[in-house]
Amino acid sequence: MYQDVILDHYKHPRNKGALDNATHRARESNPLCGDEIAIHLLVDGSDRIVEVRFEGQGCAISQASASLLTLSVKGKTRGEASAMDRDDVLRSLGIPLSAVREACALLALQVLHRALGPGREERTS
Repeated sequence: MYQDVILDHYKHPRNKGALDNATHRARESNPLCGDEIAIHLLVDGSDRIVEVRFEGQGCAISQASASLLTLSVKGKTRGEASAMDRDDVLRSLGIPLSAVREACALLALQVLHRALGPGREERTS
């Protein structure tokens, strides 16, 4: 059943694409397998994530994890999203993973934390 969730989010990712008016963004890759994820967030004046998108390519687990993560963080405050951890991501996937596959699953979370970190706000002139 949970494998169906991964395949569904891989074949039909939610919130995939650019977010031109993002206030926070980051991009990372996993050099071991070539997965790439970029996270774009629109955070409002009350520090709430009102829109989120991801771009990327890679294995089913990395892309499904990014899709699921976008659903989880929309509506959360920056603090709530920053507090998300490894267990939150792995629980959303619902299947046990090897260490290598776990790295794929956690890439989107690492990118999210980087995007929400200090100094990650988009600068406009």
